[in-house]
Amino acid sequence: MAVFVMFLLHQTETISAMNALSSADPTALFTSDQIQVESLGARRRMLRLAAVTETWPPEVNGVAYTLNRLLQATIEHGHEVQLVRLRRPATDPAAKNGAVAEGGFHETVLRSLPIPRYPGLRMGVPSKGALLKLWMQQRPDLVHIATEGPLGWSALRAAIQLRIPVTSDFRTNFHRYSGHYGLGLFRKPIAGYLRKFHNRTMRTMVPTAQLAEELSASGYRNLTVIGRGVDTSLFCPSRRSEALRQSWGVGPNDLVVVNVGRLAAEKNLDLLIRAHEAIMAQNPQARLVLVGDGPLRAALKQRCPQAIFAGQRKGEDLAAHYASADLFIFPSLTETFGNVVTEAMASGLAVVSYDCAAAHEHIDHGLSGLLAESGQETRFIAQAALAAIDTPLRERLARGALVKAKTLSWDSIATQFEGELFQVLKQG
Repeated sequence: MAVFVMFLLHQTETISAMNALSSADPTALFTSDQIQVESLGARRRMLRLAAVTETWPPEVNGVAYTLNRLLQATIEHGHEVQLVRLRRPATDPAAKNGAVAEGGFHETVLRSLPIPRYPGLRMGVPSKGALLKLWMQQRPDLVHIATEGPLGWSALRAAIQLRIPVTSDFRTNFHRYSGHYGLGLFRKPIAGYLRKFHNRTMRTMVPTAQLAEELSASGYRNLTVIGRGVDTSLFCPSRRSEALRQSWGVGPNDLVVVNVGRLAAEKNLDLLIRAHEAIMAQNPQARLVLVGDGPLRAALKQRCPQAIFAGQRKGEDLAAHYASADLFIFPSLTETFGNVVTEAMASGLAVVSYDCAAAHEHIDHGLSGLLAESGQETRFIAQAALAAIDTPLRERLARGALVKAKTLSWDSIATQFEGELFQVLKQG
């Protein structure tokens, strides 16, 4: 985090150089002759898209997962995707640029560096020259940037220089994270960098209308809402496993509270522990299961030794951990979306959350979950305790959550995404 913050601070000083390359209206850079929209819309429907990201599976995080699912669906719609990502020495030391990887992506992998204090995670390095060479040889119709780090910054500069339309995702509240890492003084510079970065693109895609309103009030332009889907064939109540519950030491009628996510300061896990303590005061048999890993694991284990620390889980194993619980409690206030909320809903769980991000978008209070206003900790704990002790209420909320989750599909999200890309091309 600190490394990324320092990079962002550097960009607040150098980003003014981009103003010479871009007018106040970034669409002025692109002409109809350059992008030939007519041929895209009439003579061929396939789009050549370059997608740039500094995180990608097997890394476990919401950005990597959702981008992978979205791009896979985009390929299924008949488009060509050139994936530009970081090299991971441990898993792809011999990756060949341009090769078609699993999922149908034409991959280009670029140099990366390890992030201090975060084993297994890597960050990009300035790569403008490599991207200029790549896109002069294999020019995409459009560049879509998923992350705002060194690789994303390089992609933005290269695309503007080559006059290729650029879109971006706002996926992570770095300016909010800074307060959890003792870097509150950098909040304004980080927010300023992110705003200038995204305002240089022709469209910034955000996952909720709530976030779009917030960013618009902060000076962001060209925002559009592209939601997120959930795989209801993977995350579903039928994954419930009595054998897994027995391994947690709980019986068929015992309450299991689950939280899925990184064990880190920005996830507000202190409130989760306090909510669990309130539940335990009324139901001593209740068990807390934490799925995920991170720097706070040791401290949380010391504070809550009776909890089950399941570590990172993937695929059907992760789905079984959701479905084998009874109540999902999610106290984070730093999410741009929070895929875990819709995954829990699809798994047939009652959800207690703050009224923000995915929960605000998809949960009707009292019908498909329980919500508390942001920052109202006493109310949040009370809602968690209510869901824990009132079994009929919890079961009714779970049914409502499942009905809502079944309306969310990645295919429909990909259709929205595709439509926005073509609208960007038509703006020339």
